[in-house]
Amino acid sequence: MTAWFERTGVILFTERFEAAIAFYREVLGLPVEEEQADLVRFGFGGAYLMVERGGAGRPEGKSRAENPVTLRFNVADFDRAVKRLAEKGVAADIRHWDWGTTAHFLDPDGNRIEVRDPFHNEHPALRRAQNSTI
Repeated sequence: MTAWFERTGVILFTERFEAAIAFYREVLGLPVEEEQADLVRFGFGGAYLMVERGGAGRPEGKSRAENPVTLRFNVADFDRAVKRLAEKGVAADIRHWDWGTTAHFLDPDGNRIEVRDPFHNEHPALRRAQNSTI
């Protein structure tokens, strides 16, 4: 079945707009696709991440009730990604799971972000998900 939409995206409303733009552009290295006074659209894999003014920030981190979304970046070289974050001044909390390893950190507004080691489908739950018809 072919999807009826052309492209997917996430819109992130921010309080610290300029700091968020700098973070996604300079720290994470996302390419800018469009820039206006109150929004910037970044390439986000095959999707986009649009950062706009008008959100509420909590630099110490938002609760899941305040923001139930985590932005996830799967990376080919996990150690290199964590090192790059550290070089940019971002401290990441490394967590090991039975299905892989993640590094957790926050953007300037306290939105949760993770990088994940290369996707492997050896874990039984991931094999089931891969075979899902949903």
